[in-house]
Parts: sequence; structure tokens; C-alpha cells
Amino acid sequence: MGKSLLEAFQCFLALAISPGLVGFIRWVKARLQGRSGPSPLQPYRDLRKLFGKEVIVSTNASWIFRVTPYILFGSLTVISLMVPLIAAPLPFDSLGDLVVVVYLLLLGTFFLSLAGLDPGTAFGGMGASREMTVAALAEPAIMLAIFGLGVGAGSTNLGQIVVRTLSDPGRTLSPGHLLAFASMFIVMLAETGRLPVDNPATHLELTMIHEAMILEYSGRYLALIEWASAMKLFVFFSLLANLFFPWGVALTLTPGAVALAFGVLLLKLAVFAVSLAVLETRLPKLRLFRVPELLSVSFLFALLAVTSSFLVR
Repeated sequence: MGKSLLEAFQCFLALAISPGLVGFIRWVKARLQGRSGPSPLQPYRDLRKLFGKEVIVSTNASWIFRVTPYILFGSLTVISLMVPLIAAPLPFDSLGDLVVVVYLLLLGTFFLSLAGLDPGTAFGGMGASREMTVAALAEPAIMLAIFGLGVGAGSTNLGQIVVRTLSDPGRTLSPGHLLAFASMFIVMLAETGRLPVDNPATHLELTMIHEAMILEYSGRYLALIEWASAMKLFVFFSLLANLFFPWGVALTLTPGAVALAFGVLLLKLAVFAVSLAVLETRLPKLRLFRVPELLSVSFLFALLAVTSSFLVR
């Protein structure tokens, strides 16, 4: 029962913290640029406002347009149950592993791209085309990067990878581990629409990817998509934090260990958020046709990580 409650708490944690994580990144970026910026709590206010607004749907839109926000939000919620946030292993670890997580990510991307095409707008089709190009290169890199860790752990189960890494901390300094981290970090920038792949702070039609697909959404549909987008960033940060730097993850369910794991997770998220904010204030946006080159580098890093995992034991 204790493990099930902790699993539910992890899901609640992802739902509750993810909008604040996005707001914190925006606040740090504003401070670095010499602006006061909005409050870190602004995303919560935006979600409350959107949930209270009327939904307007194009007459050309089908059921795909209406069901996509729920599929996207639901898939990210299920992923949050499978990613080791506070403790490992947990009950849901036996229901999903690396392959399931990657396919759930791809499921949301697939339906969001279909929803961008569904109303028949030019910008929606443009964004969907770009999104699938990014996904075709990013998703294999995610799988290979985590598979590189799984080779050493003897399992593709995320919880088992964390446990195995904690039992042998020296693995975090191995070449395969570092290459996999570099690959995952680049993929995180692409999958979450951050600089230098996409700019979340602008709506310039000729360059946007994610925003182009959701231009037709409003009300609760847009709220669910924005919330799911924040959860996706939270999930990637958690994967980077706990798969590659698993210190602090509770292996026992004592109150002290769980409390310590919760505090360490918040600290890791803050470090990654500040690092991303600093990076985005220093990097310009890449030209669209240079993005596949960056993702190809990520895929190469992941492939080298897998090769290194077999060669270096």
C-alpha cells in the first residue's frame, strides 16, 4: 500500500510542479536579461484562466482535434507514473520500461501533429511537418541513450537502471554514461521546444514548431496542451536528473529517505532549470534546416554510448 501511495504522490508531484517549473525558468531568464519578468506562479494563473474560457472549434475539425488534448495529457500522466522521481523500484516499474515511455511520448506527438493538420490551416500543417521531422530523429536517440544505460544494468526498466547505477556510482563517469547524457540533453531541447531548436518566447510564424500546431486551440483544450507541455519538460528533467545522477533517490520507503529524496529532486530540478535558462540566454536559435544536423549529433552520441557500454564493462 505504501508503494502505491508513493506512486500516486509522484504523479501528483508531476501535475503540481510542472507549471511552476516553466514559470521558474521564465523568471530566471528575465532576471538574467535585466527584466523583472512575470511571477513563477504565472503559468498557474494562465491555466486557471484558460480552463474558464469558452472552447472554439473550427467547423473543419474532426474528432481527432477534440480528443488530442486528452490523449496528450493522459500519456504524460502515465509516463509520470513510470519515471523514478522519488523512489525506485515502484509497482508501475513492472508495467512499463524504456520502450513504453518512448512510445507514449511518440503517441502524444503523433496525435498533436494530426491535430495540427486537422483544421486545414497552413500554419498547422507546417508545424506538424516540422514536428514529425524532429520526432523522427529525436525518439530513436532517446531510446538508444537510455538503452546504453540499460546494457550495464541488464534491464531496460527505468527503476532498475537507477538501482544499478546507485550500486555502482563509478559508472556515472564512464564514457558511455557521459555520451548518453549529452545525447539526452540535446533531445530534451528538441522535444520540449527550447532554444536553439525552437523559441518558446516568440510566435514568429516562419520559425515556430510547437506553437504552429496549437494555434487553433482555445479554452480547456489549450490549457490541457500547455499543462502537458510543462509536464513533458518536467519528465525530461527528471530522466536527466535521476537516470544519470541518481543520488538521493530513495531505495527504502522510510519517511526520512522519502523526504530526503523529495528535497534532492527539487534541488536537481532547480539546477537544471537555471542551467537551461542560462543556456537560452546565451544561444541563438538555429536555422530550421540546421536542426536535423544537431539531432544527428545527438543520435551519434547515443550510438557511441551503446557501443561504449558493450566495450567498457
